[in-house]
Amino acid sequence: MNAREPLGAGEVPPADQCHGDACVTCSDEAMPVTVVRLLEAGLAVVDTGRGAEEVSVALVDAQVGDTVLVHAKEAIAVVKGVNR
Repeated sequence: MNAREPLGAGEVPPADQCHGDACVTCSDEAMPVTVVRLLEAGLAVVDTGRGAEEVSVALVDAQVGDTVLVHAKEAIAVVKGVNR
């Protein structure tokens, strides 16, 4: 799967997928991303601006379209008033 191609229905990006200088999985700082789809078990597919990744949203009350701060694949805050 090319990182720029949209995900199909039910398709999940690879867990080890990183994008250049910033990575939702292994970054040392929280990255703002947009929730594009909520999944079961407190997970969501997010748009990183460079592709899609699956992260946990179990700690926050996130909805589709929200911008969340993600560190180590865990959403740690919903950012209000931010549109990416």
